[in-house]
Amino acid sequence: MITVISCTNRKNSQSLHIAKHYAETLKGLTDEKVELLSLESLTFDMFEDMYNADNHAVGLRKIQDELLIPSDRFVFVVPEYNGSIPGILKLFIDACSVYKMKETFKIGTKKACLVGISAGRAGNLRGMIHLTGMLNYLNVQVLANQLPISNMHTVLDKEGNFIHEGTKDVIKAQLEEFVAF
Repeated sequence: MITVISCTNRKNSQSLHIAKHYAETLKGLTDEKVELLSLESLTFDMFEDMYNADNHAVGLRKIQDELLIPSDRFVFVVPEYNGSIPGILKLFIDACSVYKMKETFKIGTKKACLVGISAGRAGNLRGMIHLTGMLNYLNVQVLANQLPISNMHTVLDKEGNFIHEGTKDVIKAQLEEFVAF
């Protein structure tokens, strides 16, 4: 199974539009089950007891049991927040490391594909470097072809539709490489 993760809790984000496109494109490239997880569905009460492995938040356990543990691959669509990744993504990874960490990340066979997006020119390159370090620490192999998508206002319109067709082509090429990875 492949889980595509929109890595922000901002409602109706550009990250979610890009993540949906990744999920749909993947469905056309592989027979594997493809799921979409948007971190906007997370609530802060899910993290209140995150360090108590015996009483870990039910909502987080459900996400891990149904999406993260069965997945052998992840696609992270990561917007730039203050030169790095969104805090909710870091909090989510930290919380997941308390409950069934080995099953979620440390099997050593899980793989990840990274997509950075930003309104500026760098496409969240620095955030992808930070996330790569975190995932490598968790023993997740990261595809070398990390796609920075910059100047988002030239890629998607206000409704989330692509206005830059070339971006769709590079996304498809990255995903073809990821499926073979």
